[in-house]
Amino acid sequence: MAEESGQEKTEQPTAKRLSDARKKGDIPRSRELNTTVLLLVAALGGLVFGGPVARAMMELMRASFTLDRQAISDPALMIEHLTAMLLDAALSIGGFLGLLILAALLTPIAMGGWNFSGQSLQPKGSRINPLSGLKRMFSLNALVELGKALGKFLVVGSVAVLVLLGDRVQLSSLAKQTVDLAMVHAVDILLWSFLLMSAAMILITLLDVPYQLYSYNKKLMMTLQEIKDEMKNTEGKPEVKGRIRRMQMEMARNRMMKDVPEADVVITNPTHYAVAVKYDQSRGNAPFVVAKGADFVALKIREIADEHEVPILSAPALARALYHAAEVGDEVPVGLYKSVAQVLAYVYQLQRYRQHLETDRPRPPAEEEIEIPAELRVDPE
Repeated sequence: MAEESGQEKTEQPTAKRLSDARKKGDIPRSRELNTTVLLLVAALGGLVFGGPVARAMMELMRASFTLDRQAISDPALMIEHLTAMLLDAALSIGGFLGLLILAALLTPIAMGGWNFSGQSLQPKGSRINPLSGLKRMFSLNALVELGKALGKFLVVGSVAVLVLLGDRVQLSSLAKQTVDLAMVHAVDILLWSFLLMSAAMILITLLDVPYQLYSYNKKLMMTLQEIKDEMKNTEGKPEVKGRIRRMQMEMARNRMMKDVPEADVVITNPTHYAVAVKYDQSRGNAPFVVAKGADFVALKIREIADEHEVPILSAPALARALYHAAEVGDEVPVGLYKSVAQVLAYVYQLQRYRQHLETDRPRPPAEEEIEIPAELRVDPE
């Protein structure tokens, strides 16, 4: 019954629904993905930059505790010395920090992309509502988060135990080494252990990303009624759609009328239909329809043609056939090639006569001389 009434959320979210959610700052996100990538990048960055950074820090420590009498007695020199040490420290760890910042900026692209929405920063009463808070605490999402926390504890904890057991011999040997060598060796063990424990987070991420996508899609699922309402709001009211359609038709008609002066001939009904035809060898091997119309539009086409001295020929059967068989911009149907060729031949002869290239005025083809195939013939209304 719920499905029949359209109240069951069974439909996939529409593009508008997804777009509206994104504008509100609601996009799919996996904190585990971001955390895992940052941990792995930090571990790999530590392996790459760890040695140089460690040596630079050791030099800074030596320089910081090696002061002459003048530096100790002059506060200005102490401040200058401190500033130089801080600058050197920042430069030594700059590459490592830059790598972390780059990872933090690029990771969101993998899921949801970058998005900034002021609506997500607006205060909402539901965030401080105790009842809403209790509902979130005992929701499915809270249960999933608890499961992820336990999973991370078990997986990362197990890997940590295995790593410590594997490194117990090396850890015990640190006491027998010199301070400098022991520090380098300890940092190396620490970084590799950190990398292995970070890699353990990949398992949690592989489970969390599909779940977050599924949860996000399920949250935006729509009922049939919501889809109908959205379509109604998107498309607008019938009277608005009708007005838009009329405006579009008017614009198309105006564009069509501008092309009438370029036509070779206007074939008429003579009062009900008018079709303007042009032959352009650079466009194709067949004439095409420049404009067409019935009743008032046909009258307007004839007026424009008369103003620009475009020949007008009365051929009712051909005009009806062209009007119903071809749209504006279409080539003349193959079955009407011969008929239109007869008309164009007359037009070209008329042009030569007007240019005084021929002495005898050509005779327009008679209605019975213009052959119209039976399948394209349209009876008068």
